[in-house]
Amino acid sequence: MRTGLRVATPCVSARPVGALLPPSAQPEPERGDAMTPTLTALLCLGLQGKLSLIALPSPVVTSGGNVTLQCGSWLGLDRFVLMKEGEHQTSWTLDSQRAPSVGSQALFPVGPVTPSLRWTFRCYGYYNNNPQVWSYPSGPLELLVSGALGKPSLLTQRGPVVTSGQSLTLQCRSDVGYNRFALAKEGARDPPRRLGRQPQAGLSGADFYLGPVRPSHGGQYTCYGGRKLSSEWSAPSDPLDILVAGQLPYTPSLSVQPGPTVASGENVTLLCQSWSSADTFLLSKEGAADRPLRLRSKHRAGQHQAKFSMSPVTSAHGGTYRCYGSSSTSPYLLSQPSDPLELLVSASDRRDYTVENLIRMGVAALILVVLGILLLEAQHSQTRTPDAARS
Repeated sequence: MRTGLRVATPCVSARPVGALLPPSAQPEPERGDAMTPTLTALLCLGLQGKLSLIALPSPVVTSGGNVTLQCGSWLGLDRFVLMKEGEHQTSWTLDSQRAPSVGSQALFPVGPVTPSLRWTFRCYGYYNNNPQVWSYPSGPLELLVSGALGKPSLLTQRGPVVTSGQSLTLQCRSDVGYNRFALAKEGARDPPRRLGRQPQAGLSGADFYLGPVRPSHGGQYTCYGGRKLSSEWSAPSDPLDILVAGQLPYTPSLSVQPGPTVASGENVTLLCQSWSSADTFLLSKEGAADRPLRLRSKHRAGQHQAKFSMSPVTSAHGGTYRCYGSSSTSPYLLSQPSDPLELLVSASDRRDYTVENLIRMGVAALILVVLGILLLEAQHSQTRTPDAARS
């Protein structure tokens, strides 16, 4: 036993009853290995130290998909055990590998996952010279298996651009009668947040309060709906980007061509630019729930800039705009906002000249007829004048 580790006296009995992993991932069992599936092991939970269990790339898995579970610890353990909880408990054991982020780890490939089962796991670790003494377990990790049920919608009343300190709540809504909801953030290894239904007229849904906005809240979110009597979850909602403004130390400028007041049907360009380096510029309209427009910046005349064209403008384009800069390394963290720019779109002054043109054409035709008649009379008069002279 390694020094510096406390051993607790309580022991528990466990019977692993089968393999969790596909045959290609299974290590050769050692003779007398305490984790051989048909043996009963006496497990003394005594190694002090926290184990982590995370899902790579995400704890949200499409039905029929695969995922890798990473069990890690700074204790320098020799082997890790992954245990699937439930009525038919199953487990698997792998040798540890060095890992910079957690000290040592074991990577357990799991799948294909199906919604017919609950996929809840814990992991343990131990040293080869004392395999009966296991660490305390990691926290539980439950995979969210998404299927083909109707997707909910995800929105925020504040709009996608927020600032530090603001209160942020994401709303998941569906016209399907789901009674539980989950919120997941892209790239997060933590399990999705879950809530029960909060009934509303004609809808089911849940509000996920994320608290005062911090830079870590920036990212892309999706939500899922589910039913308590089923382990299947819905298809994901359309993604919602949360962008945190004021995180980059510069302020771009925003201008409009040909001017802030235009007539409907004209071509308008909003120019966002900055002397500071920006990979991307975003144009946001105040009060709009849609994603901000995003363009790669171009370097011209010593400045970084992007031109947002609106051709032709309509009354719907009217409103107050701001622009922001962002970096490709942190696309959800934005600069300070530009000064607001109000675009006024007036009704077009183009009138319908159809009736007037028809009247003009009628008058012109009448004049031509009169001139024709006068010309014919003149010719007829000239013909009669010589005849009268002869008589």
